[in-house]
Amino acid sequence: MDSLEEIRKQIDVVDAQMSGLFEARMELSRQIIDYKMTHGLAISDPAREEEVVRRNSARVGDPDIREYYVRFQKELMALSRDWQRRLSKGLRVAYSGVPGAFAYIAAARMFPGAQLVSYPDFGAAYHSCEAGETDVVVLPFENSFAGEVSTVTDLMFSGSLYVNHAAEIEAEQNLLGLPGADKSRIREVYSHPQALAQCAEYLQRNGFEGRECSNTAVAAKKVSALQDPAVAAIGSAEAAELYGLEVLEPRINTGTVNKTRFAAFSRMLRLDTENKRKMGKHFILMYTVKNEAGALAQTLNIIGAHNFNMCNLHSRPMKELLWNYYFFVELDGDVATEEGNSLLRELGPLCDRLKLVGSFYTH
Repeated sequence: MDSLEEIRKQIDVVDAQMSGLFEARMELSRQIIDYKMTHGLAISDPAREEEVVRRNSARVGDPDIREYYVRFQKELMALSRDWQRRLSKGLRVAYSGVPGAFAYIAAARMFPGAQLVSYPDFGAAYHSCEAGETDVVVLPFENSFAGEVSTVTDLMFSGSLYVNHAAEIEAEQNLLGLPGADKSRIREVYSHPQALAQCAEYLQRNGFEGRECSNTAVAAKKVSALQDPAVAAIGSAEAAELYGLEVLEPRINTGTVNKTRFAAFSRMLRLDTENKRKMGKHFILMYTVKNEAGALAQTLNIIGAHNFNMCNLHSRPMKELLWNYYFFVELDGDVATEEGNSLLRELGPLCDRLKLVGSFYTH
């Protein structure tokens, strides 16, 4: 049997090898964050991490040691995420509104550690990324209660950015007022039109007059500035804390679940051909059809023939052409496949304009 000193020397050799491999792995993490920053992707990818841990741990023969290897892998990935967050602090992420808005909350969760840049409206935030002022823009594009965010849908169609990541954020709408305000004295409630729509039943039941603002946090900021106990806002608890308000009544939105889907847009399209995970993958097509009988039906038949599940379909008017429409189609599946390529080839001749808006996973 080797002496204790000899065993320790062997451990030193292994440790030296591991330190070199650790440095190499962290360097690869640097390359990953460069890629993610370029393509507007989130740092954390839990499904991918679970897959890697499961695959690598299976290579460890001793079941007792395997348990510790799983812990080692998870800690290693945590260190890698921390390293990527430090590197990503140069990432500039645009959002619409002010601190405390749901878009601000979504951007902070999707890109922790990044520099969040406020813009007054959806268009300004979107165009900042197109112009290179910011690297990513996070915008809402669908709400589980109020439906599509039409302004953002129009930007998707007319703009040059791509959706490479999406996240669902639960939007708990609260009635916010000055500390100690009496709810019975409230006359006016400010908020974003979507939030007002989500809380329409509550407003009507209490006889409150809804007033539109550009977003929920701007509404909270306005109420704070007015210092009028008869005026309230609808917004997040985070906005209340930021602007010195009080949650007068929580969860006033209609329905128990109110989620908003946020998309991260960037200047490059990510097809992710090397990622073999298919579950949870989506892609968005936008197109116009030729003014011919049955043209739209033909496009839908082609989508069905290629076995892509259509989870969202709606139309929007084209502002430059009266009584003409473009179509938004969200599909389950991976467009970066032969089936996806075939789909695009067959749709092309039927469409005056066909745009692949994005390919992404929703977290």
